Amino acid sequence: MSAFPPDDRCPIAILISGRGSNMRALIDACAAPDFPARIVMVLSNRPDAPGLDVARAAGLRAEAIDHRPFGKDRAAHERAVDALLREAGVQLVCLAGYMRLLTPFLTEAWAGRMLNIHPSLLPAFPGLHTHERALQAGVKLHGCTVHLVTEVMDDGPILGQAAVPVHPGDTPDALAARVLKQEHHLYPAALLNLLRPETASSGHREAALLVV
Repeated sequence: MSAFPPDDRCPIAILISGRGSNMRALIDACAAPDFPARIVMVLSNRPDAPGLDVARAAGLRAEAIDHRPFGKDRAAHERAVDALLREAGVQLVCLAGYMRLLTPFLTEAWAGRMLNIHPSLLPAFPGLHTHERALQAGVKLHGCTVHLVTEVMDDGPILGQAAVPVHPGDTPDALAARVLKQEHHLYPAALLNLLRPETASSGHREAALLVV
């Protein structure tokens, strides 16, 4: 008989392409014994992603499946990713700066079980360069969104949002830094509310958090 009690927390994987700052926030959250998720793998499409070393330093399994040998066959790369996720017993996937446009193969395989964090208040500014576009549009509020991943990019059901004010004279870098700080709070909170919805402050999961 094992000397350790069974761990019934949801086994998750975090997919990254770079330094993984939101991954770090999820690692810190999952370190709490009462958090309902445990990280069983960090996976990157880039073998040189700095976040892999961060994950290994935290004692986590960190793997890479380089997308480059697959050429333009995105689905083939995703089949390899999917196989590794299933081998690890993953039940929920968190994208954290995973810079790959997903095909229907992976979005359908993990429908309802794949989360993403996006640096805008969706449905505003899907895609890239969100901070520059927010400033160009002259919005007064900007922020970030955690949502379920669907076949349409940045279009899945919203699980949570955090907003920051846009200040006069803001630069994209200054605005991005304030948004990133809120991303690190929002992602663990949204994951917690998804897995343990009774902890949500409202009666539904699409609760927005306004930070002034």
